[in-house]
Amino acid sequence: MSRSGDGALAPDGRRVRIEPAAVSGRFDRARRAVFVVLIAVYLALPFLTIAGRPALRLEIGARRFFILGGLFDSTDAWRMLFVLLVAAVGLLLATAVLGRAWCGWACPQTVFLDALIRPIERRFPRKGKGLPRALRAIARHSLFFLVAAVCAHAFIAYFVSPAALWRMIQGGPSHEPGVFAFAAITTGVLAFDFAVFREQMCLIICPYGRLQSLLVDKDSLVVGYDERRGEPRGKVRLPMVGDCVDCRRCIAVCPTGIDIRRGQQLDCVACTACIDACDDIMGRLGRAPGLIRYDSENGLAGQPRRLLRPRVLVYGALVVAASVGLALSTLGRAGVDVQLLRPVGAPYRLDGGEVENLLSLIVVNKGAEPLAAPIAVSVPPGARASVEPASVDLAPLARARVSVTVRFPRGTHGARLTVAVAGEEVSAALVSP
Repeated sequence: MSRSGDGALAPDGRRVRIEPAAVSGRFDRARRAVFVVLIAVYLALPFLTIAGRPALRLEIGARRFFILGGLFDSTDAWRMLFVLLVAAVGLLLATAVLGRAWCGWACPQTVFLDALIRPIERRFPRKGKGLPRALRAIARHSLFFLVAAVCAHAFIAYFVSPAALWRMIQGGPSHEPGVFAFAAITTGVLAFDFAVFREQMCLIICPYGRLQSLLVDKDSLVVGYDERRGEPRGKVRLPMVGDCVDCRRCIAVCPTGIDIRRGQQLDCVACTACIDACDDIMGRLGRAPGLIRYDSENGLAGQPRRLLRPRVLVYGALVVAASVGLALSTLGRAGVDVQLLRPVGAPYRLDGGEVENLLSLIVVNKGAEPLAAPIAVSVPPGARASVEPASVDLAPLARARVSVTVRFPRGTHGARLTVAVAGEEVSAALVSP
């Protein structure tokens, strides 16, 4: 366990294994409550339904996607641009205001490590009394593997139905070898992360932590040490010293092994463990809590904190704009998509004194319910149209190709054909010599 406060890397570049001590307090209790909700949502969401449809399922092979009970297909992929904009700019906004609250409170790496993996490790520690060391290691890694397997299979449930997932599990590797390989690889990666990689995911792999210094400013909320109150450090009974007694408890509980008293550091994931640890020590000494606390750098320096500032206003405006775009594009989405296409080659055919136009009508049922509707055709006076078939009967996201033939007198110019299906219209110009 690192006690130097230098983080997860030794001066010579080697990794220092971090085994943070347990801590309890108001933030620990709040985070655990949040973790329970997030894990419950992650595990339950693939099995929930809205109006009889999955709350969230991405059936990539069938090119259909259930999102909050709505049914979408691959032609709706452009709407994901708004979703990604809301998520990305929303994270920028949250970081500008709340610092790395995502890392400490909602990141899956933090949630599973702090809620499930570290309690298992403390129940079966590497060093301790009771069970032999080998048995503790077997129990510890078996539980790590079990958690990883549950997480991996829950992830697969976002792409197949629960019934199909259960059949795959019962059928074994030979039933769906591709899905089995994906589940095995995902389980192995997660088990390795839980048992070995851990904080290196935040310090090496995740780009968000590396970008933190660009996303926050002196008014962003961070976990910080009140140097004005704490310094100079010293024993409790020494005169002319600050409130920090240099117990190093904040270092012992830090999951990345840093010393928060050295100021803001990229390795801090804002888990608030140091706040609870320091508040506990201050309480035992009869001193006020908050020596380490949530505050801005300006607040820690005794200056007022500004909430509304240019970057917050810009990020907020972008989130609102992207949200409005998403709402309008989704609410204005038609239940039926109709297109008129011309065949390759000559756009018309002459038959005596008449001109014939042959077109293809493509009808796609974009709704989540079956569609049965007649096809209505409007043509100019003197023209006549035939439609084959005269109606469509489509399952959700199914499509049909309908032949539309229009015959009109030669010499007709500027006329248009209009086709309507279930309230949606499409028109095209009639072509003549």
